[in-house]
Amino acid sequence: MTSATLSTLAQPRLLAALAFAAGAGALIAALIAEHGFGLRPCILCHWQRYAHVAAAGLAMVALLLPRRLPRIVLGGAAVAFLAGGAIAGFHVGVEQHWWEGTAGCSAPALDPNASVEELEQILLGTDFVPCDAVAWSLFGISMAGYNMLYSLAAGLLLLYLTVKAGPPRKEATQ
Repeated sequence: MTSATLSTLAQPRLLAALAFAAGAGALIAALIAEHGFGLRPCILCHWQRYAHVAAAGLAMVALLLPRRLPRIVLGGAAVAFLAGGAIAGFHVGVEQHWWEGTAGCSAPALDPNASVEELEQILLGTDFVPCDAVAWSLFGISMAGYNMLYSLAAGLLLLYLTVKAGPPRKEATQ
């Protein structure tokens, strides 16, 4: 990117609008995957969505703030994106069986003394999606992998541009 492009992107209002679009776009993509293509999210998928909600929400707040304050809030949005990338990275590790997932990643414990009817009710009444099952991938990269790359790139770029924006310039008095 050229210096002029970076300077233009570093304008707080434009940066806030782009950060909002990045967070909202990720949420829209996740909802389309879930409701349009039937890819049910696991608990870690939901946690990644929370990070995008936080980033988009903070970006929206930055759009509404007076001129001096958006940089602080955009820094928070960048941290939210980075946290989402970290959660997605953890999710990739669970999918690859590098480590165990959280307690919510495992199926509910079943009582070995339960009757067949009780077991059937427990299993049918549980809406469980395992975290270690890859529901969709492209070129060997899962949705969690793409979300990790997207979230880390969005977070790092937003952080860089927010810092590059520097303090607001004083208006010239006439």
